[in-house]
Formats: sequence, C-alpha cells, structure tokens
Amino acid sequence: MQERIRNSFDRQGLMGHLGARLGHIGPGRVHILLPSRPEVTQQHGYFHAGATSAIADSAGGYAAFTLFPENTSVLTVEYKINLLAPAEGEHIEAIGQVLKSGRTLTVCQLEVFGVQGTQRSLVATGQQTLIRIHARAEQ
Repeated sequence: MQERIRNSFDRQGLMGHLGARLGHIGPGRVHILLPSRPEVTQQHGYFHAGATSAIADSAGGYAAFTLFPENTSVLTVEYKINLLAPAEGEHIEAIGQVLKSGRTLTVCQLEVFGVQGTQRSLVATGQQTLIRIHARAEQ
C-alpha cells in the first residue's frame, strides 16, 4: 500500500512543483509536508491558501486511497476548507483522515498545521468527499 501511494504521489506534478513530500502513510491516514519557501507564500509571507488547500486535498485523497482495492484509483468530488489562522512556520503539515469509507464515496477530515520547531498550530480544517474509480494502466 505504501509503495502504491508513493508511486502515485511521485506522478503528481503539482506536489512536485510545490516541493511537498509525503510524511506518515497508514491505513486511512496520510500526512503531507510542505517546507516554507518564497514560491509557496502570499504577499504577507504566509503560506498561500492555494498551497495550503492543495496539500490538504492530496492528504485526504491519499488517505482514502490507502483503503481502496488494487484495481481502483481516487478522485476528489468536493472539499471545503476553513482557513483558521495565517499559515506560517518552517513547514505546514496536512493530515487527511478517513471518516467513512464506502463502496463508491469516501469522506475525509482534513487538518493543516503550521509547524515551527516543536510548536504546532492548527491553521486550517475541512472535509472532503472522494470517489473510487477503476484504475487506468499507469495508476
């Protein structure tokens, strides 16, 4: 399962472009980390909401994917994210956690933390719905 997640993640152009990397991978739970650098910030120096949302979406998608059968893949149907505080720190960490895995639709909780040293601060939270699809050959 971990190899399947890593292989799929490595094919995501946006995650590579942002500089995001996988952290924890477990059944129904995936963490994605994004180091701070000027290319992922907005005009005030905080992580851009687009970068914050993108890693949250991918963390939830891969959390769902950990529970899907081998011949399937995942697509986001919708997600809602609330930005609770400016995202700042050495990096941000998105955590996707499956709340309910179904035959077709899966619902995940999304959280994003700003991390500075040992300090973690919740900067965004959300919920996501994903759909299980039949895998194409390269997935």
